[in-house]
Amino acid sequence: MTMTEPTLTTYNEADLQQKAKDHLWMHFSRQSVMESGAGVPIIVKGEGHHIWDSTGRKYIDGLSGLFVVNAGHGRKRLADVAARQAEELAFFPIWSYAHPNAIELADRLASYAPGDLNRVFFSTGGGEAVETAFKLAKYYWKLQGRPTKHKVISRSIAYHGTPQGALAITGIPGMKEMFEPLVPGGFRVPNTNFYRSEEMGFVASPGADSATAEREFGLWAANRIEEMILFEGPETVAAVFLEPVQNSGGCFPPPPGYFQRVREICDQYDVLLVSDEVICAFGRIGHMFACDEFGYVPDMITCAKGMTSGYSPIGATIVSDRVYEPFKHGTTSFYHGYTFGGHPVSSAVALANLDIFEEEKLNERVRENSPLFRSALERLNDLPIVGNVRGDGYFFGIELVKDKATKETFNDAESERLLRGFLSKALFDAGLYCRADDRGDPVIQLAPPLTIGPAEFDEIEGILRGVLTEAWSRL
Repeated sequence: MTMTEPTLTTYNEADLQQKAKDHLWMHFSRQSVMESGAGVPIIVKGEGHHIWDSTGRKYIDGLSGLFVVNAGHGRKRLADVAARQAEELAFFPIWSYAHPNAIELADRLASYAPGDLNRVFFSTGGGEAVETAFKLAKYYWKLQGRPTKHKVISRSIAYHGTPQGALAITGIPGMKEMFEPLVPGGFRVPNTNFYRSEEMGFVASPGADSATAEREFGLWAANRIEEMILFEGPETVAAVFLEPVQNSGGCFPPPPGYFQRVREICDQYDVLLVSDEVICAFGRIGHMFACDEFGYVPDMITCAKGMTSGYSPIGATIVSDRVYEPFKHGTTSFYHGYTFGGHPVSSAVALANLDIFEEEKLNERVRENSPLFRSALERLNDLPIVGNVRGDGYFFGIELVKDKATKETFNDAESERLLRGFLSKALFDAGLYCRADDRGDPVIQLAPPLTIGPAEFDEIEGILRGVLTEAWSRL
C-alpha cells in the first residue's frame, strides 16, 4: 500500500452536484438533501484506509465503504485481475454451464467453511444470498415431505436485506411498513443487546457478577428461540436466521454459550440454522467465517461484501451436504438464480482478494489488534454521552445516551437533531467517515479496513472524542 498522497483527478463540483440533483436517486437516503441545496458528498478516490472527496478533502474510511473494503482501497492488483479477466471472458452465466473462476471460488469457499458446508450458490450481493437461503429452506422441507415448515425466525432490529423475502426476515418495523404485505412467515425474538437486556425482560440471578449475568442472558435469549418454535409449532418452522454479530442496532455480539444453545435448539426441533455473515465474514471478526470465532456450525452461511473487498459485486449462499442432498437426484432443480451470479470478473477478483488475505495474514491481524481497537474506543466511556462500547473484531458500536446512570436514550426528535442534524456531518467534517444509526437506539458504528492498526485507532478515538464532546454541549 502506498504511503504517498495520490494524485486526484480534478472535477467540476458544481456540475456534478447539479447532475446528482437532477438524476441520481441515492439508496437509503433522503432525497431532500438534493432539493435543499446542500448537495451530497462525492467520493472520488480511495487509498489504503483513506478516501477523498471531489473537493480534495481527505477522510479516514471508518466503515470500509459499507462494511465492504476489508483489504483496503487502491489495490492495483485487484484492478489488474479484473481487467485481465474481462479481456479473456467478460461474462458467462452459470445456468447449466460453468467457468473456471466460479468453480475455483466455490472450492475455495467450501475449504474455508466449517463442517460439511460444501455447496456454494452464487448471487451478486448479500440480500440476494439471504433471499436464496430463505427460498432454499422452504424448498428443502417440501422435498422432505414436510411442506408446512415454511416459517423463519430472526431477531428484533436485525437487518437481513431488501428483497421481499429478506425484508420479511428483517426485524426493523419502520423499514418494512411501507412495503407490506410482505412474504408471510417471519417471526421475531429478542436480540443479544446485553446493555438493554433488562428492558427485554431478562433478570439475572441474585448476586451474579457481570460475566455471569451475560452468560445467563445468552441462554435466556437463545431460549426465546425455542419458545417461539413451540409457540408456532416445530412442524411449521423452517429456519432461524442470525448474524454472528448483529449489525443493526449497533454491533450486538453473542454472549458466551448463546450459539451453542441455539444449535442445540435447532437440532432438537429439526430447524435449519442460517448464519447471515454478509458483514461478518472475510475478516471482519478475524476469521473467514465468524461462526468459527463463536464455535458453531450452521446449516447455511450467507456472505458477500468482503469476499472481493468491494472491487466487484458478488454474494454466496454456502450450503451443507444435508441441505444439498435432495437436490442432486433425478429431475429436481432449484428454480432460482441471478444473471450475474458467479460473474467471471467478480469470481477472479474474489480469488485474488482471498490470496491477499492469506499472504498478509489479515485475519490474524484483526485477532491481534481487536483488543487494542476496543481499548481505544473504551476510553470514550468517560464522556457523559457514551453509554456502551461493544462489538468484536474490527466491528464496533458506540451507543449514545442522555443519562449514563439510567441508560435513558434519546427520543425521536432528539435523535433526529443529534444524528442527522449534527453528528453525521460533524464527524465527516472532522475527517472520519463512519455511520450514525438510529434503527435501534442511537449508535455510531465503526468497521474500518482490516489493514489499520493502533495508530489509526488512536486517531479515530481522537476525532470521536472531539465531536461527541461538542454534541453533548449542544443537547
